[in-house]
Amino acid sequence: MQDNTYLGTERVGKLLKQFAIPCIFSLIISCLYNIVDQIFVGNGVGYIGNGATGVIFPITVIGWGASLFFGDGAAAALSVSLGRNETKDIHRSVGNSVLFSFLSGIVIITISYIWGDNLLRLIGATDANISLAHDYGCIIYAMMPLALAQNSLASIIRADGSPRYAMGAMIVGAVLNIIGDPIAIYVLHLGIKGAAYATILGQFVSFLICAAYLRRSKTFKISLKSFLPDFTLLKRVMALGSSSLLTQLSIVIITIINNILLVKYGAVSEFGADIPLSAFVVIMKLFQIVLNIAIGIAVGGQPIVGYNYGAKNYGRVKKLLKLILFWTTVVCLVCTILFEALPILFIRLFGTDSELYTQFASQCLRIYLSLITFTCLQKVCAIFLQSIGHAKSAAPLSVLRDAFLIIASILIPIALGVTGIFWAAPIADILAIAITAFVMVRLWKQLTREEKSNLC
Repeated sequence: MQDNTYLGTERVGKLLKQFAIPCIFSLIISCLYNIVDQIFVGNGVGYIGNGATGVIFPITVIGWGASLFFGDGAAAALSVSLGRNETKDIHRSVGNSVLFSFLSGIVIITISYIWGDNLLRLIGATDANISLAHDYGCIIYAMMPLALAQNSLASIIRADGSPRYAMGAMIVGAVLNIIGDPIAIYVLHLGIKGAAYATILGQFVSFLICAAYLRRSKTFKISLKSFLPDFTLLKRVMALGSSSLLTQLSIVIITIINNILLVKYGAVSEFGADIPLSAFVVIMKLFQIVLNIAIGIAVGGQPIVGYNYGAKNYGRVKKLLKLILFWTTVVCLVCTILFEALPILFIRLFGTDSELYTQFASQCLRIYLSLITFTCLQKVCAIFLQSIGHAKSAAPLSVLRDAFLIIASILIPIALGVTGIFWAAPIADILAIAITAFVMVRLWKQLTREEKSNLC
């Protein structure tokens, strides 16, 4: 077994860089599966195709949430256990996490296939994109169990001290997807089905690479016994991963509600139902990229934070919190400037079929992402609480902004129409960051007290 004491002695800035950068790239690359599909589908099929992939998006996010529920939970448990030098049951936490991620995928595809097009209608499909959404979804569903297991494994691999390996697995899959998309869409003329085939190919190869890691893990040794269900251990994993699950489920709820509202209010506007829906899909992809960079910084720091908190090195925990918040703010402010100055550039990247669509999407991008710095800081704080095992605080904080967003999305369009749906985001950001700041100030004071107590 590898000695992880360096997590408690090495300079925190160096450690954060070592762990966060590969994690950021891993999460961005995982986003690319869907985003690359959007770009090639948008340019090869049209914005109706983008709307179709956006309809499937909530289902894939539910799967993503389930994988993080078990994967991030196991990763947090692993990190804190290493800090406390309690390593006996780590392999069983890992095995149970992977097993139940896989089983979650089975449940999701079973429901999706049985419910069929009625499910797609429920979550926002229109007459124009229902057949494309059906074709894309039926292929994507097939890889769900292995894709979920791979995503859980990636979280565990990073916590095990191998963030570059997790990044490499994601890169290989993403490259296959990027190469496969134009070949399948333009050369083989498979259209939106080609984009789906390219995606599941990349996911399958990434899974194989992550699964191979279990034979060379550093802090645990996996065996068949590791996969025997142990609900006592699983309960702890699920508690620590609950904020990750709730974050993803809130995204699903927001997407579904917004899809329905965009179709409703768009239909009575000059833009029609499909332009607002397609614009929202593109904006959410850009939102995901920035959010994943911020999450990558926080999740990358999770093994270091968890280890030092478990070892009662509270001074180092505080230094890590400051670094995580600082770099999150820097990255998000740069992205905000780019979005506000060059919105058309980002919209056209995903294809444009009309000037009306471009103008509407550009305007709404600037509105929706105007306070994304607050969004990311709020999410990062929830992940930090999860990293130190404060599951009861992390879970509600992780969905706070999204709860405000749902309420605002329903109320504001009554007065402002379809663009009001996009104005809901900055309003929710202001309310959520105010409450989050109050929680984190209290946490900082608590860490300071515990630090002083240890010195006495």
